[in-house]
Amino acid sequence: MRTSTRGLLIVAALLAGGLAPLAQVKTFRPVTDEMLRNPSPADWLQSRRTYDGWSYSPLDQINRQNVGQLQLAWSWAMLPGNQQTTPLVYDGVMYLVNPGSAVQALDAVKGDLLWEYRREFPEAIRAQAEMRAMRGLSLYGDKVFLNTADAHLVALDARTGRVVWDVEVAAPGQRQYYSAPALIVGGKVISGLQGCEFFVQQKCAITAHDAGTGKELWRTSTIARPGEPGGDSWGEVPLLYRAGADAWITGSYDPTLNLIYWSTAQAKPWSRAARGTDGDALYSNTLLALDPETGKIVWYNQLLPGETHDMDEVFENILVDVGQRKSLFKMGKLGILWQVDRQSGKFVSAEDLGYQNVVRVERTTGKVSYRPGMIPELGQLIEFCPSTAGFKSWRAMAFHPETRAFYIPLLLTCEKGTFTDVKRVEGGGGLGQGRRQDSYHPESPDNLAQFVAMDSASGRLLWMQRQRAPFNTAALTTGGGLVFVGDWNRYINAYDTASGKLLWQNRTTTSPQGFPITYSVGGRQYVAVPVGIGAASWGTSIPIVLAPDIKRPSGGNAIFVFALPEAGTQKGRD
Repeated sequence: MRTSTRGLLIVAALLAGGLAPLAQVKTFRPVTDEMLRNPSPADWLQSRRTYDGWSYSPLDQINRQNVGQLQLAWSWAMLPGNQQTTPLVYDGVMYLVNPGSAVQALDAVKGDLLWEYRREFPEAIRAQAEMRAMRGLSLYGDKVFLNTADAHLVALDARTGRVVWDVEVAAPGQRQYYSAPALIVGGKVISGLQGCEFFVQQKCAITAHDAGTGKELWRTSTIARPGEPGGDSWGEVPLLYRAGADAWITGSYDPTLNLIYWSTAQAKPWSRAARGTDGDALYSNTLLALDPETGKIVWYNQLLPGETHDMDEVFENILVDVGQRKSLFKMGKLGILWQVDRQSGKFVSAEDLGYQNVVRVERTTGKVSYRPGMIPELGQLIEFCPSTAGFKSWRAMAFHPETRAFYIPLLLTCEKGTFTDVKRVEGGGGLGQGRRQDSYHPESPDNLAQFVAMDSASGRLLWMQRQRAPFNTAALTTGGGLVFVGDWNRYINAYDTASGKLLWQNRTTTSPQGFPITYSVGGRQYVAVPVGIGAASWGTSIPIVLAPDIKRPSGGNAIFVFALPEAGTQKGRD
């Protein structure tokens, strides 16, 4: 590992036997628990900005009336690889993770580099690790926390980028890694592992480490073990061959209830037939409520028991109060908006967008059952909607407190595919995916993408936008009545949250990709949009095959930052 910068000081530092930064963050106020609970509107301190996961900023300098005046303020080229980043901004400094676990601190007004950290990987995994997607960083105290592509947790000095501590969370032979940033709660750095499709001794887990020292405080397995609660849900499958339940999306936190909410992915291999069990396979596709002090599971709600098509429910958990009820909302690949009581874990409602043909959901209980012919047998060709890409993906939805709506990027595809057996050998494993042929959804034969506003109380669609190019970023909502989202055709778009009207559009060098944010420095509001390549089937195979007329460059990861003209920043508030 190394921390590097540019200029003559690098030469001097090398001659002295080390590396020193050319510049640093000159003044840094430690990030406190109170700041994370109630962040300044100017800052974006964690991946979803707030513990409730809204991806909403109250900033309103950029609004419906003046968003058409947005122009490029600065841009910064990033390292190559799979781009899914979320910038963080604190006190005028942007902290940016690149593919392959590189971190940069940039002046958030000018885009100048302040310091840089690049991780060196063992030769055996270097090529793969340097291309892995990194979705963000975490800030707490005087440190920047990085979850790495080789399953380490690294604390960097936020002023200089120097390594404070580095701990291994999963041994190299386990083949696990990180892509999501940690959730910081009460001085604990809480993270979820992924890469858990292999038949190895260490199972996927959610862990907590001390922010000051890196010491592991607790570890909660996401695979129920034989002889423990839920262990019989895997039938007779030995622990070695119980795989999956990756925890690859950062959780949310309710400070009032003092509960962490973290969701898990599907069991592996994907199909029941390959896993060798018809059981629920806990705690796959499960919403977990954890005690942040101990990691104990306070309650759980398995949304898709015994899932068998690669239909993740791992994605973001959004905390919204509905009347007197403290609710949690989420949507997985099937396009079902789940509402759960976040105090008890009890089912409240399920609103199906109506595009999936895989399961039925009992409206009063939330109980899921598979439709006839929808449980695949090995090697059997089966047609289902959505494709394994999902209607919903890691491109997170956002909530707006005025409209009380969720803004959700969707991909409308179906699939003809097969599922295959996976040989039971220690160190082996895998997904068990065979043939795959994606197609347009019959209800949207000309357009792949849909962006919707969905009422949180009723599940009714308030408006929708359909287009041919997939929406390829998470959504961002703001106090200016705007929702931002990017697409595969290289456009970043701003829509009116109330009407769905397109108010502004700007074309970038390649497709916007990752998690847009907004922040303010010196009274000027900015919108930061990552662009890049990769991003799994939504950003690679599906548009290339089903929309070959739309082209994007094969490289060009970067961050683009937009603002109103400086002379006009106050006009839109009149």
